[in-house]
Amino acid sequence: MRKAVIREVRAYVIAPAAMGADYHNQPGGHWIIDLPIANPMSVYEEYKARRTSWGINALGTVVVQAELDDGTVGIGCSIGGEPACYIIERHLSRFVEGKDPRNVELIWDQMWRATLPYGRKGVTLHAISAVDLAIWDCLGKLREEPIYALLGGKTKERLPVYATTARADLAKEWGFQGAKIPCRYGPADGVEGLKKNVAVVAEARGQVGPDFPLRLDCYMSLTVPYAIELARALAPYKLHWMEECLPPDDYDGYAALKAAVSHICLVSTGEHEYTRYGFRELIARKCADILQPDINWVGGLTEARRIVAMAAAYDIPVIPHGSSVFSYHMQYAFTNCPIAEFLVMSPKADRIVPLFGELFKNEPLPKDGCMDLPGAPGWGVELNDKLELVRPYARQKSEGKQHKGRG
Repeated sequence: MRKAVIREVRAYVIAPAAMGADYHNQPGGHWIIDLPIANPMSVYEEYKARRTSWGINALGTVVVQAELDDGTVGIGCSIGGEPACYIIERHLSRFVEGKDPRNVELIWDQMWRATLPYGRKGVTLHAISAVDLAIWDCLGKLREEPIYALLGGKTKERLPVYATTARADLAKEWGFQGAKIPCRYGPADGVEGLKKNVAVVAEARGQVGPDFPLRLDCYMSLTVPYAIELARALAPYKLHWMEECLPPDDYDGYAALKAAVSHICLVSTGEHEYTRYGFRELIARKCADILQPDINWVGGLTEARRIVAMAAAYDIPVIPHGSSVFSYHMQYAFTNCPIAEFLVMSPKADRIVPLFGELFKNEPLPKDGCMDLPGAPGWGVELNDKLELVRPYARQKSEGKQHKGRG
């Protein structure tokens, strides 16, 4: 592999109306924002009807390009918008520019340690993730190999995929290996809401038959007593798992929930958890049967692969949240990543479209319930030429050389 250094890291936002990495940034008429879906803000009547009303899409997409001195450009993305751009351009860039991309572990560790005073979770880790993914893309292109080959190669010839959707019936028809539907109502909706949740699951089970795997996505919206009651009420419908029932930091609550419903269904979580330290808590406290880091949020591939390895020591499956191509490569490479998630992002959930919208020219799509990745170098995707990229915190070329002198 030829030697190279990272010449520049650049952080962009895209057009405000574009979806990109923020799949909740949808116009009206889309199932993911227009259906009643239980969420942390459902307890407030004025924010119950649509998740965009309380700003689930407030930050938007951040796109990162890492350019090497030979002109090679790596791509990463996350949610974070302009705040993430500021962190990347004004802070993280000093740990990236002028460095050997092969030293991705060192770069990650310096970005993480330097942001501890204000970071640890949330948008800061989103920013680190986007940079990390761009560096890995550079590495793949330098070695002329796909990312999964850098991680040790394929552990499976095809990657099975399940669908997150409002139409479980179509997921089965398309050949997906199971479906996950949203939990519609939460504790604030009382007994009637719980009955409606049971009716929705019962309808889906009736559509797909007794053997098709069904999961329920609860998006941090429930309490421990409500989640236990709901699991018991749904027992006749044989859910595979209930996902992210509680706020992410309620480790004691997850442990209690898992202990209470283990004879009914599995408990999964981790979509909004960050770094190996958060997942160490989930493992140590026996919070979940399945871990679900989002590769675009958790700290990128560098941190995600540590989480997968840690989980393997406890025989815990890792089934990443979303992440599209960024998770598919990792899942190919690890034996304890048995199946991938694919979000059906067409407005009526009646067509298979790219998770990241028009962000990439060639985002891979599942076929017959499986994902097949091409052998293209890096992540194997290219930014769409039609994107309106805006770099809000562009720096002078000499500015990167001055980082070490700043306090």
